[in-house]
Amino acid sequence: MSNPIQFWLTFDGARLQLPVNPETIRINTSHTYEEVNVVNLGEYTVIGDARLRDFSFSSFFPKEYNPTYCEYEELPDPWSAVARIENAMLARKPIRLTITGTPINYLVTIRDFQYEPERAGNPGEIYYEINLKEYVALDTRRVEVSGGTAKVFTTTTRPDTREKPNTYTVKSGDTLTKIALRYGTTARDLYAKNKTTIGPDPNTIKPGQVLVL
Repeated sequence: MSNPIQFWLTFDGARLQLPVNPETIRINTSHTYEEVNVVNLGEYTVIGDARLRDFSFSSFFPKEYNPTYCEYEELPDPWSAVARIENAMLARKPIRLTITGTPINYLVTIRDFQYEPERAGNPGEIYYEINLKEYVALDTRRVEVSGGTAKVFTTTTRPDTREKPNTYTVKSGDTLTKIALRYGTTARDLYAKNKTTIGPDPNTIKPGQVLVL
């Protein structure tokens, strides 16, 4: 009976099933946070948007099939498997990480790939560690990175001459951070302008509230 848990990497339509499942996979999720000082009340934390997930795991490409740990018999050559992953990195395109039997099915980029050929006592096998980052495409924007700072530009050919609104009506699912990013300000400034409306807790905004931008 086949293992319901299978690790797949897919790039440019080609699929690679890892011949030996990693013992563990580490997934890191986090959020952005902003500290806000409220007069007479102290410091509050504004919870922002979720960051992109990080995935990391390690395993090895065996030289020969062993039914005790190999997922299938027709194994890829270890060096060929390494080359496929390195070529995916050089292509500068996202790949897809899929782990069957789990909800994990994400576009990712390969952030780091390290391997160790032929450990003592295991000739021909290649042990590796790989770190992946969730990928979200920006279809209508251009990102330029300089000195560690990223700037996002829209790809429209005409400048947006529409007058920006002076107020915003809170909708379900909104946070101060989301609204601030949308209108080019910060959650701190947005809260400072709307303390009377929002109240003492900057994490609590309600649909229907009208905020000054």
